[in-house]
Amino acid sequence: MLHVALYEPEIPPNTGNIARLCAATGSRLHLIGRLGFRLHDRALKRAGLDYWPAVDWVHHLHFADFEAAWRHTASPSSWRPPRLWVVETPAPRLYTQAEFADGDCLLFGNESQGLPASLRQRFADSLIGIPMPSGRVRSLNLATAVAIVLYDALRRIHRW
Repeated sequence: MLHVALYEPEIPPNTGNIARLCAATGSRLHLIGRLGFRLHDRALKRAGLDYWPAVDWVHHLHFADFEAAWRHTASPSSWRPPRLWVVETPAPRLYTQAEFADGDCLLFGNESQGLPASLRQRFADSLIGIPMPSGRVRSLNLATAVAIVLYDALRRIHRW
């Protein structure tokens, strides 16, 4: 299993789409900190459709709460402990260069500000990004970015 963590997400349809993606892949969804919507928001439920009962998700009030819970529930099937991959733009290395393993977590920042500098610095050795070859945009939609990295990580772990 992989974990997807969203730090203070702001847009209900993005979170709903990511929840649906997590239901489809069997990934656990972690919502961290202050949310930019209510958990019963119509747009959130509409984007997740009727898949919300199939989503394995938890809301953590603080990053420390998330980190403790994730490390406790992650069950690695490899020789190394699970790793927290910080997906941000810009990043020193591409997500295609990451060595994903079962139990790892993909951490994404919110739509308007990304992750706080303190988290980017703390996890600098696991900071990865999606290439933006045209140079015309600085980032992708959050749900799109999660889908790209999550499916590639699963493909490599399970050798699809």
